[in-house]
Amino acid sequence: MKECNQCGKCCIKYGDGGLSASASEIETWESAHPEIYRYVRDGKIWMNPDTGQPLERCPWLRKLPNQSKYICDIYEVRPADCKYYPTTIDEMIRDECEMLEARDRIKPKLAQKKLNKIMAASRPAFE
Repeated sequence: MKECNQCGKCCIKYGDGGLSASASEIETWESAHPEIYRYVRDGKIWMNPDTGQPLERCPWLRKLPNQSKYICDIYEVRPADCKYYPTTIDEMIRDECEMLEARDRIKPKLAQKKLNKIMAASRPAFE
């Protein structure tokens, strides 16, 4: 398994209504990060502050100039959905994650163990 190359596929795929935030995350944004809270409506995240409609893409995903890399402008306070991704090898295959190598597809159980080690600091292990 390769290190994340910041391709942004995960953020692009899930940034249009595919993510959620906990009530405590939303409360934190409301009190400490009003610039993030602007994009919350009725407990849903990444909503257009003017229309209340879902945005097509996460407002915090930014492409680096002259590169094929993306960064998250709220990385330190991003929702757990983002912190926990990726959770399973199947999910990574479905999402065409660029961290996967051919051998990860051949031996998915071993790859899952590697992924769990990589992600140990940000989420519980998945089987």
